[in-house]
Amino acid sequence: MKMDGFDDCIIGISECFDQESRIVYDLTKVLSKLESMGMTAEEAQEYYEYNQLGAFVPGCPIFVNCNWENTDIIELT
Repeated sequence: MKMDGFDDCIIGISECFDQESRIVYDLTKVLSKLESMGMTAEEAQEYYEYNQLGAFVPGCPIFVNCNWENTDIIELT
């Protein structure tokens, strides 16, 4: 599944055993694109969370935060 108008935000295709390949988007680029469409940073975040991240359907895209240095990392043990 591909999001219309966000081709320039694609950073790759996922591969995982026993799962379909999915398009991978750079979250920072997606949010910047939404802001360039006239949304504030807060509106872009809300739109992304509800309409893009929250629209779970089979084959939905994967979003990667390439700015991970600025986020809390959960350690898996």
